[in-house]
Amino acid sequence: MNVKWLAAGLVFTGITAFTLKNDYRLKLEDKYLSAETNLYLPEDLEATLWAESPQFFNPTNMDVDAKGRIWITEAVNYRLYNNKPKGRLTHPEGDRVVILEDKDGDGKAETSKVFVQDKDLVAPLGISVIGNKTIVSCAPSVIVYTDENGDDKPDKKEVFLTGFGGLDHDHSLHAMFAGPDGKYYFNAGNAGPHVVTDKAGWTLRAGSNYTGGSPYNKENKGNMVSDDGKVWVGGIALRINPDGTGLTVLGHNFRNSYELTLDSFGNMWQNDNDDDGNKGVRVSYLMEGGNMGYASADGTRRWQADRRPDQETITAHWHQEDPGVLPLGDNTGAGSPTGVAFNESDLLGEKYRGMLLACEAGRNVVLGYRPEAKGAGYALNRLNFITSLKEGEVEDAKSRADENEKTKWFRPSDVVIGTDGAIYVADWYDSMVGGHRMTDTTGTGRIYRIAPKGKKLTSPKINLKNTKGQLAALLNPAVNVRNAGFVLLQAKGDKVVKDVKKLLSDSNPYHRARATWLLANLGPKGVAEVENMLKDSDPNIRMTAFRALRQVKPDILPYAQQLSKDPSAIVRREVAVALRDMPLEKIQNIAVELASQYDGQDRYYLEALGLALMGKEEKIYPVLQAQLGGQPLSWSPRFADLTWRLHPKAAIPALKQRAGAAGLTEDQRKKAFVALGFIKDQGAVDAMADLMASDVKGVKDQAIWWLNYRKANDWSDFNMPANLPAPPVVISPEMQRRMLGMKSRLLSNETSAADKITAATAMAKDKVGGEMLIGLAAEKKLSPEMIAEVSKVIFTNPDQTVRVLASDYFKKPGGNAALSIPKIAKMPGEVVKGKAVFQSKCTACHRVGKDGNDIGPELTVIGKKFEKNGLLDAIVNPSAGMAFGYESWLITKKDGTTASGFLQADGETVVLKGMGGQIYNIKASDIASRKQFSTSIMPEPTALGLNEKDLANLSTYLLTLKTDQN
Repeated sequence: MNVKWLAAGLVFTGITAFTLKNDYRLKLEDKYLSAETNLYLPEDLEATLWAESPQFFNPTNMDVDAKGRIWITEAVNYRLYNNKPKGRLTHPEGDRVVILEDKDGDGKAETSKVFVQDKDLVAPLGISVIGNKTIVSCAPSVIVYTDENGDDKPDKKEVFLTGFGGLDHDHSLHAMFAGPDGKYYFNAGNAGPHVVTDKAGWTLRAGSNYTGGSPYNKENKGNMVSDDGKVWVGGIALRINPDGTGLTVLGHNFRNSYELTLDSFGNMWQNDNDDDGNKGVRVSYLMEGGNMGYASADGTRRWQADRRPDQETITAHWHQEDPGVLPLGDNTGAGSPTGVAFNESDLLGEKYRGMLLACEAGRNVVLGYRPEAKGAGYALNRLNFITSLKEGEVEDAKSRADENEKTKWFRPSDVVIGTDGAIYVADWYDSMVGGHRMTDTTGTGRIYRIAPKGKKLTSPKINLKNTKGQLAALLNPAVNVRNAGFVLLQAKGDKVVKDVKKLLSDSNPYHRARATWLLANLGPKGVAEVENMLKDSDPNIRMTAFRALRQVKPDILPYAQQLSKDPSAIVRREVAVALRDMPLEKIQNIAVELASQYDGQDRYYLEALGLALMGKEEKIYPVLQAQLGGQPLSWSPRFADLTWRLHPKAAIPALKQRAGAAGLTEDQRKKAFVALGFIKDQGAVDAMADLMASDVKGVKDQAIWWLNYRKANDWSDFNMPANLPAPPVVISPEMQRRMLGMKSRLLSNETSAADKITAATAMAKDKVGGEMLIGLAAEKKLSPEMIAEVSKVIFTNPDQTVRVLASDYFKKPGGNAALSIPKIAKMPGEVVKGKAVFQSKCTACHRVGKDGNDIGPELTVIGKKFEKNGLLDAIVNPSAGMAFGYESWLITKKDGTTASGFLQADGETVVLKGMGGQIYNIKASDIASRKQFSTSIMPEPTALGLNEKDLANLSTYLLTLKTDQN
């Protein structure tokens, strides 16, 4: 299935609504194999095949309407620029939206109809049916199709929002849905830039250094400022009013959350995945305004450019030791996470209420989570809820290469809760997951229905014409069906306060929460009821009441003051978040009260305080210092954390003292160094310079590292110390001058043809010269005759990068022999011989455990993501689906010199990482031209001397690796 998409967030928010007992946990994790569907799932549930192709094709996303019908977005035309297998199904008239219905209630869809087919729909990734509007997310636009007469055909088409990046790209625009407050929520991945103006004229500008993945994603950049004056980065979570006004950013700096979801308390959840799908997939709680830490804070640098010498990959990957970044949540390892749904209904069984389900296409599983409140955040407890794999296989790829590959067909792309309370899972089969690749030719798709054994669930008949029916809609399991009840009841105002108030005694806490949001929108009487709920015994309801009041009351400070001493950290967290854009003179007392309750351990709470005091750090620091601080070397852990998070200029002397103090622990000194390193001020530079003279173990080295690192970004405009040791030279200036001389001879009209060939031949044999020749070919400055001469030599260049990239412009003598993936896949492989192939041919770039180098993607757990055919396709056709960050760049400077490698940062200073691990820091003002290559730096197998048997052995070895490989 071709969900090269990543992510969305799943999680489950039972929170404190009920307590799960150990015996329940064990029973829930008992699995049996469904004979009809070959799915493993809890023993009290059953899975049936509800619909399948050709009723629809390639399902990317689903929604449920008030009639209980399932609506599907298809992606038959997915990435036609990159995926053209012979005989592939295509839709020349555009992709479609299809409606499926089980009319007779037998648990299977009998009918299928096309709602719309539109050439503007190119692999749409999101759908919501809200009233008579069908909202389809398909970058660059959110498109609304309105069915005014109820004939299941659109009568009107409107571009609701446009300007999103990611045309025909996985990291693009995802599903919009109605939240419990009546507003619309959605997200977009990091294939920007996203330059979007809402219907009130407010403009979002969000981007990052991520380019690639499609021929259209070329102009992205970081450090863009939106109309709110803030820099929003990369993947973003958004809210908007139903009329198209009020576009608001709720969180940012993730890679590509496939879907965003909310529970009825208003908590946001998402998942996200890493660059290469090996270790960095995560499931996270998204705090409003939170920075999720994928790129640098301004979006100009990848995580590799910011990695500190002592950081583990996962820590560096999500910038977990940077102030201003939220905790990553649950690290799930490898994968390609996709759609999510949150079950708040009792119809499936009370024990499943509060479970959030997340599709993990790369791992053949739908995950479930039981989040538990922990301080101001949540502990996430993971289980494999529905899967095609045996117990243990989801976590460990051991022996999977020898299993029948049919266990890996399950590629769940989305999951929804139906109006009947059943779970519906969309499955789009493909051997490939990731890298914008697909091998599917038939558009195969299935939908499974998960329901309790022995219990018939039926879709209710919802009468939206009276209050009773509207209340029933509000309580429905299907998220967008609830909105129909919300909107109609809201229009009645205080006339329905009495009826809605009755829901506050409901045993289902999510029903109580929905009533809370609605009451806040029913005029003064409803608001008064919500104000009373600020004293509710359930902290989730107190939190919900505060959130609801915040949306309808212009002055929330009295509520914030009241709740600033709340015993629950999740309530105080919400108070802190709400203070973010308020002036300090209005919130100082509340902020100090909140800060005084920080326990020195709760990172979510600390980040909420940081949001509350954003832009106010310099003014609040002396106040906090007076009340909570003291002498720098005697700071409590909580005040040290507060100073680290706020890192004001006023703290530079104290931080300098702590960074160099022999009496503090290494971790305490390290935290002071990090705080100094995040202060954009000459004083911080000078403090680091003074610390270079320290005799305390490790202090000098840290100071030198920070100065060399920051001079390429945040401190580039400051004066660096004259005695700062320079990093080692990566390219000999003498060799650069020699090759520049050759280049001049080659381009000179005064040089004879023979001398030009001599110069070109010499350049083709040298790394620097080879890069220059590729640059000249890219600029079309070499004649066909010279191209032919260079082609004879350049493929013997000692540098692998040069040899591989040269194939874009020069013709390799003899070409490459064709390899048959089906033939290789049928060959038996030997693990020992495969390991030998890996160690002799692959370790220059790839790592397995501790064996190899961190140039290309790590392969330790690659078997969790790929089955054999998919892995072989990635090896045999390395340029067909490159992982982000592994696209090669060639930069030519104004002085004629060149540098090649992977782009790590793209701001005032451009940073490249070469194949040998060398780092090139290049001032943007010194660049004459830059070229991004579509060719993978990974050589094709024949270029490495590998035959079909070698690849059979290599793939077997990689697919049988354990996660503890070393």
